[in-house]
Amino acid sequence: MSSNVRVRFAPSPTGYLHIGGARTALFNWLYARHHGGTFILRIEDTDTARNSQAAIDVILQGMRWLGLDWDEGPTSGDTRAPDRGDRGPYFQSRRNELYLRRVAELRDRGLAYDRDGAVWFRMDREAIVIPDIIVGDVRRELTDREQLDPDWVLVRGDGQPVFHLVNVVDDLEMGITHVIRGEDHLSNTAKHLALFRAFGVAAPRYGHIPLILNPDGSKMSKRDRGAVITNYMDDGFNPTAVLNYLALLGWSPADGKEVLSVAELVSRFDLDRVNRSPAKFDSKKLEAIHFEHTRVMEPARFAATGREFLAKAGIDPAACPSGFVDAALETAREKGKLFRDLPPFVAFYFAPDDGVPMDAEAKAKALTAAARAPLARLREAFAAAPAFDAVSLEAALKGVAAELGVKAGALTQPCRVATTGSMVGPSLYHLLAVLGRAKSLARIDHAVTALPPG
Repeated sequence: MSSNVRVRFAPSPTGYLHIGGARTALFNWLYARHHGGTFILRIEDTDTARNSQAAIDVILQGMRWLGLDWDEGPTSGDTRAPDRGDRGPYFQSRRNELYLRRVAELRDRGLAYDRDGAVWFRMDREAIVIPDIIVGDVRRELTDREQLDPDWVLVRGDGQPVFHLVNVVDDLEMGITHVIRGEDHLSNTAKHLALFRAFGVAAPRYGHIPLILNPDGSKMSKRDRGAVITNYMDDGFNPTAVLNYLALLGWSPADGKEVLSVAELVSRFDLDRVNRSPAKFDSKKLEAIHFEHTRVMEPARFAATGREFLAKAGIDPAACPSGFVDAALETAREKGKLFRDLPPFVAFYFAPDDGVPMDAEAKAKALTAAARAPLARLREAFAAAPAFDAVSLEAALKGVAAELGVKAGALTQPCRVATTGSMVGPSLYHLLAVLGRAKSLARIDHAVTALPPG
């Protein structure tokens, strides 16, 4: 395949960016990148009654978040897409003259005519065979009603061109070579092929990708939480992981590897590996892939994203030294948390040393009168530790446990609750090292002082 591959993603801005639409965008983007071709973003906004600027913004935001950059567009300095400078995307609402010119061409050749105040396309009464890269050849027979009257509207009575017309004209004018779209569009393809034939040009090659279903096999609707891309953004998923998982919904590499970088996806993707059967959405698998990608995320990017979600949760990362914030976030990396869940997990780092919020159950269980003396002895050992790092702190705690004739757990839980207010959290020795000697000792002192004599 040469680099003349040209594909497009053409969403209608009438609602949120659905996960099926994002998957369609991704498959087109991967196909273009794999073959060194061109990926075009085209907003199908001719339905003025249902379009909204908010929906356009969500589409552009979702494309940016996923990293699906497009390659060309009008040089109009479009203020609705400032992130792309003077390059697109294309908006169909600005191309109406082009559509009407093409309609006039069909009318001049007797392939379109006026009826009931609208312009109609003169459709053949023959069956149409749709050659599909993924589904295979599909024969589209006309229904009994269509046999009697197969013609259909090109331009409505209000002068508005219909989807089928603008879709085909834009694909023709933009030199689209491959149309990769959802299987629900397969029913439209016969009309599109007829239009291409009427214009006297070869149609693009079509590939209809399978639907995405809920785990129970039902069709995913916009009401399902997993159906809308903005939910993944709000929940703090790693966008590279979402991209990776979307690629696996209907496609798989030959070697079966599932955790793939963007570069690996580009190098491996092709349409011959797209499945025909519907793909079932699995949120647990997505979370597992999120963990694997986040585990190897660049430290600067991990910290920047973590800071963003801290701020959203009301924790001001700028109020603390940069190195402290970065180190605090790093202690949560191996826990596989969504970024949305990081703030409550690391909030104890940013609490005042004399007022760490305490979980009532944890406090009642770990900070008993019997814990006072052991905690006080542990505090002495920590104060005397030659270095306040994880290795030294672990050695100090285990030394105190041996001295007192108790298991290490008898000290780790009281120490954890005293310094964090919770029974769960990052590795104890690492979190103490991040807090530092002064903060750790101050928090233990506060907890010991509040305990009754043992």
